Amino acid sequence: MTPGSMQPYALTLDKFLDHAAKWHGCAEVVTGGDGTSERVDYAVLRARANRLSGAFAALGLRRGDNLATLAWNSQAHMECWYGAVGIGVVCHTLNPRLSAAHLAGMIHQAQNRVIAVSPGLAPLVEDLVAACPTLAHVVLLGEPGADHPSPSLDGVRIWRLNELLDTHGAPMLWGDFEETVPAGLCFTSGTTGAPKGVTYTHRSNYLQTLHLLQADVIGLRASDRVLVAVPMFHANGWGLAFAGPATGARLVLPGRNQDGASLARLIDEESVTVAVGVATVWLGLIDHLERTSSDLPSLQRVILGGSSVPQALMDRIEQRLGVTVQTSWGMTELSPLGTIMPGDAPVRSSAKSGKPPIGIDLLLTDEAGVPLPEQRGQEGRLHVRGASVVERYFGAADTALDVNGWFDTGDLATIDAGGNLSISGRTKDLIKSGGEWINPGEIEAIIGALPGVALVAVVGRAHPKWGERPVLVVEARKGADLTDETLRTALKGRIASWWLPDAIIRVTAMPLAITGKIDKMRLRAEHASVHAGKEPVEVR
Repeated sequence: MTPGSMQPYALTLDKFLDHAAKWHGCAEVVTGGDGTSERVDYAVLRARANRLSGAFAALGLRRGDNLATLAWNSQAHMECWYGAVGIGVVCHTLNPRLSAAHLAGMIHQAQNRVIAVSPGLAPLVEDLVAACPTLAHVVLLGEPGADHPSPSLDGVRIWRLNELLDTHGAPMLWGDFEETVPAGLCFTSGTTGAPKGVTYTHRSNYLQTLHLLQADVIGLRASDRVLVAVPMFHANGWGLAFAGPATGARLVLPGRNQDGASLARLIDEESVTVAVGVATVWLGLIDHLERTSSDLPSLQRVILGGSSVPQALMDRIEQRLGVTVQTSWGMTELSPLGTIMPGDAPVRSSAKSGKPPIGIDLLLTDEAGVPLPEQRGQEGRLHVRGASVVERYFGAADTALDVNGWFDTGDLATIDAGGNLSISGRTKDLIKSGGEWINPGEIEAIIGALPGVALVAVVGRAHPKWGERPVLVVEARKGADLTDETLRTALKGRIASWWLPDAIIRVTAMPLAITGKIDKMRLRAEHASVHAGKEPVEVR
C-alpha cells in the first residue's frame, strides 16, 4: 500500500504579503506623519517590496546576510522587512532610542553592510558609520511630512529609498528556501543585563502569527483597523506586520510621532478598532483626550504588553476609552507572545496575563529547576517551550535551554485554577533583606491599585545591617492627593511588616526604559546607593 501525501509548502513569511496582495489587495497600510498621513494598498506594497528585494541583491545582500533597519513604524520600514525576508535576508531591527555605542556593538556582531534609516536620525547614523567599518550603504526612508537631510558621511553610499528602487529595483523570486532559515534578528533591551540577540526563523514567525490569529488571542479580522503603537524594532513588532496582511486588516503605523495628539488623530481619522502597545502610550492618549474633551468611539480593544500594569491604570484605560483591555505577557525570546487574556474574560484583572495559545507550554519550577508538584496556586520560576521560543542566542555556542528543553524566563509566576498566568516578579528584582526575600511585584500591585497612583516601582537600597531594604518610588496622577500615610496604610496588614519600604520617593515622571517599561536600572542607580540607615519598622 502506498500512503497518500500532502504538498510541501514551506512556512515562509513572504506568503503573508502574497496572500494580502491577492485576496485583500485594496486593504491599506497607513503611515502617520507630521499632521498628515500616507496610504498604500497591499497590492502596491507587495510590488514595491518585491522590487526592493532586487535592489538589496544589487547592493550585495545574499541569503543569510543581515539587513539593519534603524526605523520607526512606517510603510517604508514594512517594505524593507518583506524585501529582505522574501529573499532569505535577515531583517535586523535596531532601536533608535539606544546609544550609538550599544548599537555599534550589535552591528559589529551582525556584520551589517546595509542600514535603512528613518528621518530625524542623521546624527546617530553619522556616529554609527564612523564606528562600524562594515557599513557600506545607507538607505534613507521617508515618512509623511518629514524632512530627511542626508547625513554627512565619508566612504558610504547614501540612497533614498525611491532612488534605490528606480536604480536597482527588480522583481525577485520569493520564498525559494527552507522555512527553517533565519528571518529576523532582535536584541533584547538590555535593561537587566547585556543585550542578547534572538534569531527568528521563517517557521517560528509564521507559527507565532497563527498564535496571534486565534480567536482568544488577538483574533484580527479583515474588517479591523489596527494601530501598531508597539515599535517594529521591539520584540519582533509583536508580529503585527505579519498578522495584518495574513487577515487583510488595515495597519495604521504612527511613524515617529506617538504623542497623545498624534495617536488620537490617527485613531479618529482611520476609525481604528484595535490598538496595541505598552501602557505608557495610552496614558499619553488619555491625557490628551481629557485636555481636549474628545472621544474615540471606533476603538474597541486595547492590547497591553511590555510589563504588568496597575489595576487603577487598566480601569482608567477601559473607562476613559470605552474599550476592552487585553493584558498579555511575553518576551523577545518568545517572538514575543507567551500568554494573553481573551477579550471576553469575565474577570477584569490587570494582574492576570491569561493563558498560552496552542503551541506554547508553561512550567513552574523551584530554584533548582525541579518542576513544582502542583502547578496551580504555587509560585515558581517560569519556564517556557514551543516552536517560537528561543533555543540559543545569536552567536552563542551553548543552548539557552535546560536539559529537558525548557527556557528559563527569569520570571516568578503563579497559575490560577483557571490556567491564567500572573507574573509576580523578576528573580533579578527580588530584594534580599536579612537573608529573606522580598518580592517587589507584590508591593507594586497593592500600591498600583490606588486610584491616585500613575506608576509605581520598588527597588532595593543597600543597607549596612540587612543587606538590602525596599524603597517605594511613586509617580502620582496629576491632581491626586496622595499622602505617605495613604501609601503606608494600603500596605499594612497585606504584606509582612518587615517588607514595608524604608522610604517613599516621589517623582514627577517615572524614568522609562527604551521599551516603555519602568527603568529599574536607573532607579537603582539613583536611589539604591545611599542607605536610609534604618532598621525595618514593625507596624501593627
